[in-house]
Amino acid sequence: MKITVKKTVTAAMLVALTVAMSSFSIPIGASKCYPIQHLVNVICAVFLGPAYGVMAAFCTSLIRNLMGTGSLLAFPGSMVGAFVCGVVYEKTQKLLPTYVGEVVGTGLIGGMLCFPVATLVMGKEAALFTYVMPFFMSTACGTVMAAILVGALSKSHALDYLRGMLEQS
Repeated sequence: MKITVKKTVTAAMLVALTVAMSSFSIPIGASKCYPIQHLVNVICAVFLGPAYGVMAAFCTSLIRNLMGTGSLLAFPGSMVGAFVCGVVYEKTQKLLPTYVGEVVGTGLIGGMLCFPVATLVMGKEAALFTYVMPFFMSTACGTVMAAILVGALSKSHALDYLRGMLEQS
């Protein structure tokens, strides 16, 4: 992975946007669903790649936890989703599989990885699939928002232009 100033600044701005929008959450079941994170995961996957996406998800989760607007469950959900959708986009260069990667990464894998965090770190009683459905609903909402935004950028050819701007040194 080549670290560039443009990509680092873009990731930092997306982290700032995501943290600023942290008040937009939907409580579903035992978790606080946060669709903006999933929107940003897809944007990071398309524009920045999986490594920047995971770093942005980590920074967002850390800042939200320090501010008291997030929970420890944000780490596995957001980071796994960012990784999976980033890798899928990197390998396929197609948007639909990237959206599916975000939903599967956050909803299924991230939701299941919340089990050890909830039981061992947070001391909560939970079953293995306790967080899968709330995470799935949150990521589905955020991924639909991302599909609308990225789809509009793609149809207007702004997606290629913006991606090209980030690739320039």
